[in-house]
Amino acid sequence: MGMEEKPKKILFLYASQTGNAIDAAERVGREAERRGCPVSLLSIDDFDPSCLPEQEIVIFVVSTTGQGDNPDSIKVFWKFLLQRNLTQNWLASVSYAVFGLGDSSYQKYNFVAKKLDKRLSDLGATAIVERGLGDDQHPSGYEGALDPWMSTLWKALYQKDPKLFPKGPECMTSNTSLMDQPKVQITYHDVDEGALQFSSIPDFKLLEMQIESTRFILPGKLSGKHPPDCFLKMGKNDPLSKADCGKDVRHFELEAISSSIEYEVGDVVHILPGQDAAAVDAFIKRCNLNPESYIRVEPRDNKENGQSHDLRNTLKVPIRLKTFVELAMDVASASPRRYFFEVMSYFATAEHEKERLQYFASPEGRDDLYEYNQKERRTVLEVLEDFPSVQMPFEWLVQLVPPLKTRAFSISSSHSVHPNQVHLTVSVVSWTTPYKRKRAGLCSSWLAGVDPQKRVLVPAWFQKGSLPAPPPSLPVIVVGPGTGCAPFRGFVEERALQSQSGPTAPLLFFFGCRNEENDFLYRDFWLFHSQKGGVLSEEKGGGFFAAFSRDRPQKIYVQHKMREQSVKIWNLLTEGAAVYVAGSANKMPSDVLLAFEEIVSKEGGVPKEAAVRWLRALEKAGKYHVEAWS
Repeated sequence: MGMEEKPKKILFLYASQTGNAIDAAERVGREAERRGCPVSLLSIDDFDPSCLPEQEIVIFVVSTTGQGDNPDSIKVFWKFLLQRNLTQNWLASVSYAVFGLGDSSYQKYNFVAKKLDKRLSDLGATAIVERGLGDDQHPSGYEGALDPWMSTLWKALYQKDPKLFPKGPECMTSNTSLMDQPKVQITYHDVDEGALQFSSIPDFKLLEMQIESTRFILPGKLSGKHPPDCFLKMGKNDPLSKADCGKDVRHFELEAISSSIEYEVGDVVHILPGQDAAAVDAFIKRCNLNPESYIRVEPRDNKENGQSHDLRNTLKVPIRLKTFVELAMDVASASPRRYFFEVMSYFATAEHEKERLQYFASPEGRDDLYEYNQKERRTVLEVLEDFPSVQMPFEWLVQLVPPLKTRAFSISSSHSVHPNQVHLTVSVVSWTTPYKRKRAGLCSSWLAGVDPQKRVLVPAWFQKGSLPAPPPSLPVIVVGPGTGCAPFRGFVEERALQSQSGPTAPLLFFFGCRNEENDFLYRDFWLFHSQKGGVLSEEKGGGFFAAFSRDRPQKIYVQHKMREQSVKIWNLLTEGAAVYVAGSANKMPSDVLLAFEEIVSKEGGVPKEAAVRWLRALEKAGKYHVEAWS
């Protein structure tokens, strides 16, 4: 007992889909460290949930995606927490706090944080403070709620155990002392040493090694840091929408070149995009880096805390600096986080730049930073160009530049029909910022620019989506306006193939777009399968109904077409049909659910509340699926 007591460590677990929850968790972790408390910070899928009862203090930072969905990284953890054999006092010795990141324009706002909070409490854990809920709709984004929540958290933790913060909850060490050590260290190697190893291997093998070697520093298991499942090559790149109609929707056919591929209809493919070569060169030049130098990136060994930053591997071979930037650092698409501005302020030599950066990093400057940075979607390169006196060491840039992320797309083909191909239906994203800057979606515009005649390698990872493949005997009602039709093209292809060898259940499809002439995606495909006993034909019990919202003064959406077919929908539902909804995440999914509620109430002759319960039961039974994207 005479031994000196080890300082308590706070465990931070985060579940992020787009990176905001990582940023928030890192920020809360830094604030705890500044108050003298050691922390351990992990992606939740890097933590063994069976060890939860051994933790004394755990802070969860979790985002909600789509229609109240779990981020991929928390799915295994959540499944573990739902086990029936866990008792009411399983977490009796654990104190916890939850901060959620969500968007109040969605129906299930911050659903993941709310249900996690409830489940932890049900298992006997004690809440240190009330859960915090960050809202994307707030003028300052999620930080509008994070700052006051943190302040309450530190006071509550200090009250619980003053030893956590030796000098009190408000007393912080100077930030400069935390600036000494970035999380990574970089070793430079002789050029020949790096180049020689790669001289005689196939291009896709080389790219696979490079992806594995550069992206290992990304936290979590689903960040595209493991070797791709395969490499694809563009076979077809065809416009689906009419030129000059205000949108650019493409049909891509990609062929596997490195290995055979396997997926089911309803699955999702993650693609690692290439970056604009001129932007990468400009970034390297702005940062005074040598693109041809060979580097090895590894975690800085900060004693026992080394693990807490989740840099578990090291580069096996030296890699060219330019390749590292291209594959791991998003220099010209994603906006930097608040901490980037704080670290920049330490390296600014011009006084006016230093002051502005310090202001941006302060609580007072939060709203102005949001206007300057997130709202404008300013890129790392643009920010560095706005503050020319800043010269950040490459170690800090590797740590703080947002990682180049994979992008997920619904697969719009059936593997049974196209054994070595993946088809995608992609809207090429572009918009204008409040200050009239033109912006384009990184992955969609990169894919749109890939020439099928050239051998451009497209790294791909396959994953289960939210739309399980329906067996041929299951009647299906699908609603897919716009590019939401993508997965259902695969459904129709597969069912058409199945119908050649046996009977198939009805398939009823509601499609929507703006104009029949401009963006009626896959028009001939749907109409072909709607005729002559096709799988979408009325004689097969199904049907295809299209809503064109801008062709008449009165806007007509998919939900209007659904109401027109309420008897047909109700009959299929009573026969045990499953419902699949895909498309834009704004109002569409809730409008469609409302239409289903009205149909069940009207045709089933039950009050609205009973119809709501009926559809909730359908969802619980795994027969109401939604895949929505923003």
